Amino acid sequence: MPAPSVGGAPAVIAIVGPTGSGKSDLAVELALALDGEVVNADALQFYRGMDIGTAKITPAERRGVPHHLLDVLDVTEEASVSRFQAWARGAIADIHARGRRAILVGGSGLYVRAALDVLEFPGTDPTVRARLEAEAERDGIAPLRDRLRAVDPVSAGRLGDTRRVIRALEVHELTGRPFSSFMPDRQYAAPAVQIGLDLERAVLHERLAARVHRMADAGLVAEVERLASAGLREGRTASRALGYGQFLRVLDGESTPEQAVEETIVATRQFARRQLTWFRADPRVHWLDALARDVVEQALALVRAADKGDDREAAGRLEP
Repeated sequence: MPAPSVGGAPAVIAIVGPTGSGKSDLAVELALALDGEVVNADALQFYRGMDIGTAKITPAERRGVPHHLLDVLDVTEEASVSRFQAWARGAIADIHARGRRAILVGGSGLYVRAALDVLEFPGTDPTVRARLEAEAERDGIAPLRDRLRAVDPVSAGRLGDTRRVIRALEVHELTGRPFSSFMPDRQYAAPAVQIGLDLERAVLHERLAARVHRMADAGLVAEVERLASAGLREGRTASRALGYGQFLRVLDGESTPEQAVEETIVATRQFARRQLTWFRADPRVHWLDALARDVVEQALALVRAADKGDDREAAGRLEP
């Protein structure tokens, strides 16, 4: 039952929150209730074969609901947020053109913003990036961070890892603008409503630990071994996925499966904390208790409000 909305276009529904909170299941429930289709916004679920370690929703769990942007990249390809933006908006437009409801789901915060918000992404230059990467390899990250601090102190204060520092310097060199200027105030590009799933920290930690153990029991080490032969180590994005790096060390004889499981649990909890920090910084997210018995009904109520324009932020029009 697709619902009408302000201006005739339905609000895009985005289900966000930390890994392990049940986003995929809620997205399927909403899709079944609203004649919807799901658009993946988890960067690591783009990859073919990365199924167990990313907790990718299985065909059976999809319950007949079409899912878009799963299994669209090989592990050797680099995920690009600008390319995703075009993919996601194209998928959403197609879904809505067919009279159905688009439901975006994922915990990759920047990818969610790329799909929903007015955001401009500067291009890249392989030559500039290679030079900066060579400098980082030769001299370490400190000189590059100092250079970034001089031209873009906002980004220097936000970005921690080498890859993002290099990207910020590349953007400044190519455009003359600070990288931080490409992340403007939060403004939806089209009507949208963001629904966040939250859990008590202790409960979330227990769920994440149990999930990592299930992944290991389901054959994660075999999946990693298979993907390693397909070029996982060379993949700039895929090789950094939680669990995969830890189990690559098992294959190399540098760790044990038990150590890999414990390291993955710790890393996953840290990742969930970063996800919550990102999404809680967005005042437009409507938070629901992931374990509430009526969580689907609560989510549907938020969607109805967005369609009626009762919630100005959910409808994509921020307060002045």
